[in-house]
Amino acid sequence: MTPIVTIAHLSDAHLAPISGFTMRYWNAKRALGLANWHRGRVRVHLRDVADKIAADVRMQTPTHIAVTGDLANLGLPEEYRTASAWLARLGPPDQVSVVPGNHDIYSGRLHGASCLTDWADYMRSDVWSAETLHVGTGFPYVRRIGNVALIGVNSAVPTPPFVAAGHLGAAQIAALANVLERMRIAGLVRVVMIHHPPLPGQAPNRRALTDAAELKAVLERCGADLVLHGHNHTSTTVWLPSAHGAVLVCGIPSASAAIAHKDEPLAQYALYRFEHAGAVCAPLTIHRVIRGITEANGEVIELDRSDLSAST
Repeated sequence: MTPIVTIAHLSDAHLAPISGFTMRYWNAKRALGLANWHRGRVRVHLRDVADKIAADVRMQTPTHIAVTGDLANLGLPEEYRTASAWLARLGPPDQVSVVPGNHDIYSGRLHGASCLTDWADYMRSDVWSAETLHVGTGFPYVRRIGNVALIGVNSAVPTPPFVAAGHLGAAQIAALANVLERMRIAGLVRVVMIHHPPLPGQAPNRRALTDAAELKAVLERCGADLVLHGHNHTSTTVWLPSAHGAVLVCGIPSASAAIAHKDEPLAQYALYRFEHAGAVCAPLTIHRVIRGITEANGEVIELDRSDLSAST
């Protein structure tokens, strides 16, 4: 019998405080970002809440943890180091996978620093994927967790002020299509990690994935079992029809939100449990539990429990 795999999904921790913002890294993008942080986000994203969520994730003992970006706020080297320490407490690199968000790759003015370097151990293919599938370095990367293939793609690119859009590029989308097809033939459950919402219309133009239409076409043609994303700081569940059954696309709120902001709820994360026979065309059952807080100083509790198995 194939062992049951559980993946915890958290996103957009926006770890506070912002530190290391010296003149060396000063530009208009970061100046405006800092002003926006102090205008409202500083009261929303609390480190204590992010730590509380992380502690609860560890207590649930998931098989693996998926983090879909925005650990930083202004894309500063000191923030990368802070996030590295937070990730280490969350779990070792072979149990935690990360993709960067737009706040992690925020500006081109980094003088050689990069979250892609600092968090590299959490963003590379495992030995099985490299040797069996010949997956190269960079994105997409693949990690096999039992009968689940976790596929990480990078939608984060530096953007001008007032823009938080993402972009995958033709090469990464083509490589993703290849990986999805090989994973389907192998009979593995395919879970894609991306920061930006993957489908057209899921975010305003200035915050959207610019090549969402191209990604949607790949998902429709190749299929996937689950796509995990962040960025919108809200909980969403969308079914996308594909040639190989419906694709479940799920977003999750921020993992550090201590107060409601606009239409964004307080901090949450999700646990996905996969029950699958491990063979091509075998039925897949996905159970989701959402855990989070209902008040800033409250404990993390179960907020929702549902079955998300597709009937198509």
